[in-house]
Amino acid sequence: MNGKTRIDHAGLLEQINTATWVKSSRSSGGTNCVEIAFLPQLVCFRDSKNLDQQPLLFTTSAYDAFIGGLEQSELPL
Repeated sequence: MNGKTRIDHAGLLEQINTATWVKSSRSSGGTNCVEIAFLPQLVCFRDSKNLDQQPLLFTTSAYDAFIGGLEQSELPL
């Protein structure tokens, strides 16, 4: 092994397809609809108006750092 994590793509796809997706409270039913799903080691975002497109995937640690930066006002809104 070279230190990289091996990804089970079929298993990941199954997790994404069966995940519980939650629509953002900021989505008004117009053209800006974002959904989020929390998997064991990933946080997924997708455009609910374009489900054919692959979701964006972030590790939980990257997502936590992003949210922490927002909460600490380290990132502009």
